[in-house]
Amino acid sequence: MLIQDIIRKKREGLPLGNDEIEVFVQGIVDESISEGQISAFAMATYFTDMQTQECVALTRAMKDSGTTLAWEALNLAGPVVDKHSSGGVGDKVSLMLAPMLATCGVFVPMISGRGLAHTGGTLDKLESVPGYDTSPDVERFQTIVKEVGCAIVGQTANLAPADKRFYAIRDVTATVESLPLITASILSKKLSAGLRCLVMDVKTGNGAFAHSLAKAEDLASRIVTVSGGLGLPTAALITDMSQVLGSTAGNAVEVAEVIDYLTGNQRDPRLHEVVVALGSELLLLAGMVEDLHQGCDALNRKLEDGTAAEIFARMVSASGGPNDLLQRPQSYLPGAAVICPVYATQAGKVSAIDVRSVGNTIVELGGGRRIATDGIDHSVGLTEIKGLGESVDSGSPIAMVHARDQASADIASDELRAAFTVTESATKTPVILKRVQQD
Repeated sequence: MLIQDIIRKKREGLPLGNDEIEVFVQGIVDESISEGQISAFAMATYFTDMQTQECVALTRAMKDSGTTLAWEALNLAGPVVDKHSSGGVGDKVSLMLAPMLATCGVFVPMISGRGLAHTGGTLDKLESVPGYDTSPDVERFQTIVKEVGCAIVGQTANLAPADKRFYAIRDVTATVESLPLITASILSKKLSAGLRCLVMDVKTGNGAFAHSLAKAEDLASRIVTVSGGLGLPTAALITDMSQVLGSTAGNAVEVAEVIDYLTGNQRDPRLHEVVVALGSELLLLAGMVEDLHQGCDALNRKLEDGTAAEIFARMVSASGGPNDLLQRPQSYLPGAAVICPVYATQAGKVSAIDVRSVGNTIVELGGGRRIATDGIDHSVGLTEIKGLGESVDSGSPIAMVHARDQASADIASDELRAAFTVTESATKTPVILKRVQQD
């Protein structure tokens, strides 16, 4: 079977058979297929799409290219579940949701990623915490999940290795946006974690990959359908990314917001709505509650009584972080040298935000990456970020900039002013736009 024939067939828009897809994925792993051939296949798929059965076969082959975590021998007292987000700015949901879910009797082995381009990464946020190990071996990872109820780590070399090489090539060949390839990439990694069920947070808006609701609906539908074809119960929520999620964006500043949220010091209403909605979907899928309302009640109860904060603290400690992070976050989380307010050029209400530009501002500050090998300044970022419909004036800034020096702060301030539109009136927008379920 010639690889160029597989590429040609996909270029012509013809469906590939399971055997052809398996041969191609095996070639990615053993490197018998060149980067040029992989990029040609990715571009052909980008333009001609894939049928559902092709995407199911691709996902399965990529998952089978490595190991799948087995949980049976650990005799866990509940089901293994996870959540995944398509990415955005200020998206710190995973850090809150994992411990909240663990308090409700499920186990959460969350395999997360790093930030690239304008979006932040969960691993980068966690590495703001001194000592936190995002790359434990599998045995330690599973031990933490069993003993604490949740653990958040990075992808290991043995989990879906085909996806790792494939994604790296897609990233530099303008084919990241291919919906079937996104679907296979996400689900191959999640299936490798040995999950019983999954919930997807598909973002839409100018700060998301899926700018339009129609594109977000398409992606959500594909993920739900393909996961169903592979026996993984999955639901998806389409959520708004036309403004920053929560009041912070960066790394250490987002961890600080997570701690405030879990301990009850401050909870952004939109952020809370997303966290609880996603968690309720997972509890329902896992059979832990009878309906979404019961799931909401359970999550809120564990949040209010401090159990979720306790689980988060135990996860951090078990992963190598400090034992008293929640009591003394300011002693551990790095702070920026310069913190200054950014005021709009006129008083009024925030009527539009270029969220992608806000994310790029964080990258310019040093809090994100232009390329995958860039280092991160965990101390920089934004706090007190205004949302749509909120008022700004000479005493109420659109955000606070945390920068390494005044020159960086000045540049970031100018970029933020350009990213925020302020008018006499504006309306707030809903954060949860649609729910997508398997048939």
